[in-house]
Amino acid sequence: MPETETCILFMARTTRFHEFVRSLTTTMGIEVSLATPDSPTAAHDFSLLLLDADGVRNDRIEQIGKWLDDRGGIPMLLIVDDESLAGLRMPPHARCDFVCPSATPAELEARVRRLLGDEESFAVDDVLRIDNLVINLATYQVYLDEEPVDLTLMEYSLLSFLATHPNRAYSREVLLHRVWGFEYCGGTRTVDVHIRRIRSKVGPQIAAHITTVRGVGYLFKD
Repeated sequence: MPETETCILFMARTTRFHEFVRSLTTTMGIEVSLATPDSPTAAHDFSLLLLDADGVRNDRIEQIGKWLDDRGGIPMLLIVDDESLAGLRMPPHARCDFVCPSATPAELEARVRRLLGDEESFAVDDVLRIDNLVINLATYQVYLDEEPVDLTLMEYSLLSFLATHPNRAYSREVLLHRVWGFEYCGGTRTVDVHIRRIRSKVGPQIAAHITTVRGVGYLFKD
């Protein structure tokens, strides 16, 4: 249980999630202060930033992440609409996570508790190392030669799924279901497009691990 002086700064342009966020006051005894993404500097001390990402561009989210780094590495939790997940880029921030509006107050509390925990509390199993690539499964971040790799959420999800299920071929249809979800209406070509983008971003050494299985799909060789 966080100390009673713990405060969360909630940034939002609308009031649509005020009650959702204020449930933390009931479940965790946490004070919630309000601000907007365009005028955060008036905020007093806080332990976590909760941002409604609706209408906030990725470059603005990255700017906010840098602002949090300058304040001592304050963690950030994004509220992201389901239809915006495909274009979301998690900022290169040490402690950052997201939650969808469909989440229950219990899930919101669990994610907040994790972000407010010890910075070094990630389990060893949460960090996957392949050659010069590091995938942090707890923070949704990827590093190549210790430099952050700019992946969209779906690129990250596809890469992390394949890397955590190595040496097994998956068809494009299965990957669509496992990564995009059963309700995704696009064609299987989107898998090929995302694989191509991932390969271009992770460099030839890691790209060589992602193997095309003719007539089937893809597998990740460990």
